[in-house]
Amino acid sequence: MAEKKTKQPSKKPKKTSYGADSITVLEGLEAVRKRPGMYIGSTGPQGLHHMIWEVVDNSFDEAMAGHCNEITITLLPDHWVSVTDNGRGISVDIHPKKKVSALELVLTTLHAGGKFGDGGYKVSGGLHGVGVSVVNALSTEVKAEVHREGKIWVQEYKKGKAKAKVKAVGKSKKVGTTISFKADGDIFETTNFSWKTIIDHLRQQAYLNKGVKLIIKDQRPEEEKKEDPSAVPFSDNMYQFYFEGGVKSYVKHINRNREAKHGTIFYVEKQVEEVLVEIALQYTAEYSESLHPFANNITNPEGGMHVQGFRTALTRTLNTYARNKKILKEKDNNLTGEDVREGLTAIISVKLPEPQFEGQTKGKLGNPEARPAVEATFAEAFMIFLEEHPKDAEGIIGKCVLAAKARQAARSARDAVLRKGALEGFTLPGKLADCSSRKAENSELYIVEGDSAGGSAKQGRDRKTQAILPLRGKVLNVERARLDKILTNNELKSLIIALGTNIGEMFNKEKLRYNKIIIMTDADVDGSHIRTLLLTLFFRYFPELITDGNIYIAQPPLYSIKKGKDITWLYTDEELVAYKKKHGITDEEIQEAEEVEGEEQKKEKTKTDKAKKLNVQRYKGLGEMNPEQLWETTMSPETRMMKQVEIEDAEKASEIFDILMGSEVAPRKKFIQTHAKSVKNLDV
Repeated sequence: MAEKKTKQPSKKPKKTSYGADSITVLEGLEAVRKRPGMYIGSTGPQGLHHMIWEVVDNSFDEAMAGHCNEITITLLPDHWVSVTDNGRGISVDIHPKKKVSALELVLTTLHAGGKFGDGGYKVSGGLHGVGVSVVNALSTEVKAEVHREGKIWVQEYKKGKAKAKVKAVGKSKKVGTTISFKADGDIFETTNFSWKTIIDHLRQQAYLNKGVKLIIKDQRPEEEKKEDPSAVPFSDNMYQFYFEGGVKSYVKHINRNREAKHGTIFYVEKQVEEVLVEIALQYTAEYSESLHPFANNITNPEGGMHVQGFRTALTRTLNTYARNKKILKEKDNNLTGEDVREGLTAIISVKLPEPQFEGQTKGKLGNPEARPAVEATFAEAFMIFLEEHPKDAEGIIGKCVLAAKARQAARSARDAVLRKGALEGFTLPGKLADCSSRKAENSELYIVEGDSAGGSAKQGRDRKTQAILPLRGKVLNVERARLDKILTNNELKSLIIALGTNIGEMFNKEKLRYNKIIIMTDADVDGSHIRTLLLTLFFRYFPELITDGNIYIAQPPLYSIKKGKDITWLYTDEELVAYKKKHGITDEEIQEAEEVEGEEQKKEKTKTDKAKKLNVQRYKGLGEMNPEQLWETTMSPETRMMKQVEIEDAEKASEIFDILMGSEVAPRKKFIQTHAKSVKNLDV
């Protein structure tokens, strides 16, 4: 079969039949303002930025169709955002059935767009076609400007409704669309956009759309930039992304702080019937896999058919090559999927006409045709790559064989752990104070720093539903250790056994013994370090527990203020500031009250009246609280505060763990120097 190259966007727009009759209307727009979370996920910062992504997705649809090669995103004063592309321009013709312009239909009707009709897009992203209309519904004002058919067409909207009909306001030799919107402050928790969030997301999209130039401008006034900690004072306040290498450049970007095991990055792009497959990969010295699958530019964190096809071909191809080259002898077992994925960084991008996703979040691709397309394309191209690059192949196979040996060692260590537990007659670690409930959905595991805090927690807990596992000292940094070493670490071994899920290839989420796993550490540097080490363990070896919302961080109070018989618990320094302001208390009075805490027997005449009445304590360690206080402030379901651990951007999270916990010193030093000034209340 002859290889079919994808067509890159040309500078001149193509002639097209994309007109009003290409727009298909499915339903109305009434419910969006009442239930915005159903359409954009949330009304917090994530949902706010999703407004930009939906408008930009329309421009990328034009790019994927071969009609656009430049997109400009601009942050404007008064929280406005505009997105401009040089595509064909949304049609302004009168729709044959609805008798209004196609532009108005697209912006005011849910599920009205070029991706539903026969004359529209063959490949598209976005939120099932609801994008621009939802943005219009959730904005106080929107302005659409279309350059098309030699004219400039304009229409304005207010809270989803057109102010007037589309009208021509001038002549133009250009083509394209500009959508400008101002998010509704009555709907969103904040209308302050994050420069960093926008840059990170659009950089990723630029990799996935090679040959498309992205220009991001920040034209906000200084007072608005101050509301955005990530705003950078560039001389021109502008970023440009343009990658001819596509996902190959993406792999290079991800691995920039990692030690590569081979120099040449593998890359293939091929059209198989209606599925466009684009894959790039490179192995590094890491112990975990970094796989990023996409379908029509939408990330698929739960994988899907394209990932299944890739993994099958990867394992089979490497085993075939290793056997042919006698690297694997007859007596040797085949490399497993786990062996060939250790240290792998890979991007899988497919583009297909009618993607089938599981759920509104599009976490998993279900199209069966994607699997054979990816499997055949990758297997053929990767075998050729290995044959033509013997030095790179040597580095790849060497990494996989080493991973196989480590896996065998880890299995032996894991079997020894389980066998030892069975011989002792009870598999749970002795330091675990388990709960009496055997129903996982009602049970919680507190991972507590130190024996002292563990003792208080054991006494103060609800024995029916709350289990306590104290950890002694700092646990192993798993970013720098393989599984066999992890299983010989007593603290981590106790935790793994307590969870009940096993680890590695034997992991089984259904055997999780607790619905909530709560990390409870001291509010100091050591406590933060231990918390980070535990989060690294969960992120690298138990990611499903994070994505399913099982991991929490306890929030013990920082201060207690006793005034007479009343005790007020304050959990942050901001709460302390608010308390002082409300009660008219100065820093000197707080400090004086702290100094006399615990020394009431010394009656100092210099104390102020307010300081006499105040009893202030700053807690750095959980062990400073008695069991009743620990229960009241941190463990009681009725009064406690906890943070649920979530992953908004798996790639970014992985990169941060690489930098902070990995073996490379230079990236960590640079990170610390860059962010040192933004650290608040550093406790040294």
